[in-house]
Amino acid sequence: MPKSNIIKKLGALRGTNRLIFIFCILALLICMASFSKIYSLRSFLATNSFCNCNNRINSCIIDHHVDLTLDTVIQKIQHEIDILRELPNHATSFSGKQAVFLADILNLVESVQTSLLQNSESGAVLHSLSKQREQSNGPAEYFLTEEIRKYVRIKPNRLKKQNFMGANGTFTSIGHACFSMKTELEDYMNYDIGEMCNDDWRLAQKLMVHGCDPLPRRRCFARAPQLYNKPYPINESLWKLPDDKNVRWSQYKCRNFTCLARNSTAKGFFKCIDCFNLTHHESPRWIIPSYQDSNSKMTADILITEVLNLNPGEIRIGLDFSVGTGTFAARMREHNVTIVSATINLGAPFNEMIALRGLIPLYLTINQRLPFFDNTLDLIHTTRFLDGWIDFVLLDFVLYDFDRVLRPGGLLWIDSFFCLKEELHDYLEAFKILRYKQQKWLVVPKLDKDDSEVFFSAVLEKPPRPFR
Repeated sequence: MPKSNIIKKLGALRGTNRLIFIFCILALLICMASFSKIYSLRSFLATNSFCNCNNRINSCIIDHHVDLTLDTVIQKIQHEIDILRELPNHATSFSGKQAVFLADILNLVESVQTSLLQNSESGAVLHSLSKQREQSNGPAEYFLTEEIRKYVRIKPNRLKKQNFMGANGTFTSIGHACFSMKTELEDYMNYDIGEMCNDDWRLAQKLMVHGCDPLPRRRCFARAPQLYNKPYPINESLWKLPDDKNVRWSQYKCRNFTCLARNSTAKGFFKCIDCFNLTHHESPRWIIPSYQDSNSKMTADILITEVLNLNPGEIRIGLDFSVGTGTFAARMREHNVTIVSATINLGAPFNEMIALRGLIPLYLTINQRLPFFDNTLDLIHTTRFLDGWIDFVLLDFVLYDFDRVLRPGGLLWIDSFFCLKEELHDYLEAFKILRYKQQKWLVVPKLDKDDSEVFFSAVLEKPPRPFR
């Protein structure tokens, strides 16, 4: 057992309820005595093959006795936790710390109980992480901050057997890049349990963008704006700048939405500096084509009505994986289509803005597998995101994941993708490898540069594929 952790917990409990303190010590003594008894007996049996052969019944009896003892200890600790949680509000802080202490002790006892059960069951299937923990204490030992160690450790099932999925515990995960960002992750997981989290969302986003994704959960309360006002009703919120009080502005250059809507300072994401201007810049999008040259009538725009008319009545739900404030979802909502908007906060509160407009934000990086099941979405739209900066192998992974979640007959809408002229063929081949039906396909020059870039827009339909 990790005695250093227990000693640390006991030291932190000075001045708390003495009866509970004594009870926990007694419980630990019972556990330690039981463990030492069974392990000393097993070591003796291992050195004497004759006794090992003739005393299996006695060994089983002792195993059963230890199991019953652990069950009793677990039930008593759980009972005390339930009592503490039912105390009146004025004792919440005091009882909360006691409950956390008891929960940690309970976790230790249950871990040992599960370990004994797995060792005693011949032919039991152990998860690879369980085996790794037995050999080298597992990935939890790599970190120093106690919360990240607790999060990564395997959480054994309370019923002491495999669940219907064949798992004997809960295996919490973190991104592999978290190990190369140990200092930042431990800083992120350094907090007081049950208290307010630090104002560190930028640190969390930095971890996510650099591959430490998914992040571990935390046991602290997320900070909220100091004075949160009710959001505007849905008939107003779609096309009205939200209340400034409903955002924490401490990590941004601008401190209100009016500042973001004025394109006068370097703020926000450079591809979306006008996204907060709902009246002039955002409201015409996908409704009125934007011509680069009024004389040539050249545009990379495809209108919403054109796309919806391809398969009337079949587009109901979808994903917008873009950098923006939810205008595409707002326009689609006017056509009774539900769109989830996936983005991160690149220099501005994009997620807060989307939510305050009454739409659904999905805080998601390009590193992650889409959190949707196979063949479920009618539409995926992307703009100002998958552009000529993206690596071809990464683009392959993204497009195949798009294909996974699109249903047969679903539409992939590539909106104003821009790249260098000499790379256009390579990018087009990446899209063609999906073998989608080309419903719309546009390539036009990008005139705001030195004629070295082009725009590409397309609406592609996923074909039906045979089941095997």
